Amino acid sequence: MRKERFVVGLARDKYIPLVERDSGDITYPIWLLINPKYPSVINDIWRHVLDEMQDKVYREIHSRIDTNNIYIRSVVGDCGIVPNSLNWWGNEVASEIESLRKIILEYNPKILISFGGFPFEFLRRVFEIKPQKGPKYWNSSILRGEFDKSIKNFDVNHTNLIPLLRRVVPNEKSIETPVYFNHYDSEQYFQYAGTKISERIIQNKNSLKIWMK
Repeated sequence: MRKERFVVGLARDKYIPLVERDSGDITYPIWLLINPKYPSVINDIWRHVLDEMQDKVYREIHSRIDTNNIYIRSVVGDCGIVPNSLNWWGNEVASEIESLRKIILEYNPKILISFGGFPFEFLRRVFEIKPQKGPKYWNSSILRGEFDKSIKNFDVNHTNLIPLLRRVVPNEKSIETPVYFNHYDSEQYFQYAGTKISERIIQNKNSLKIWMK
């Protein structure tokens, strides 16, 4: 079992490399992959999605997901190398992609949940999914489609990539860009995402060692 504090080094006027880039148990079946620029997604997005998951799991099978050991990892160790276009994927990022590919092959997680465009595209490159896209390609509407596709094609015998959004804007009732979920607020997004993920978890409950004892 591997446990470390999750520390993200950020300054207002410059980027600082991560001192400790991950936390939790790397052998746990569920991983959260984040952009080091936005560590707040754990509280702003994941916490609310998880609440919905726990609620449905408890109602359906009277159990709880043990969240103490969920593995959280920044996809790169330095905010300064996060690409902002299709072409700016330098050697440092390529090295990070190869490193994560080796780790995933070794530990074989079942669910990789990413937040926003960059971590999702990073994972696509880890799994060599074509065509390659720039991080800005992944607006909220496209990410929603990828989320629905990942839920539809979920297979517990393989590693599943599940993209969530990085930011919800309740006042505008939009997520990441104004084109997505015009008729839904943040609470409905969390409910939708949490319900869909938990449905797959419940269906495969005997194959996932994630339950509280």
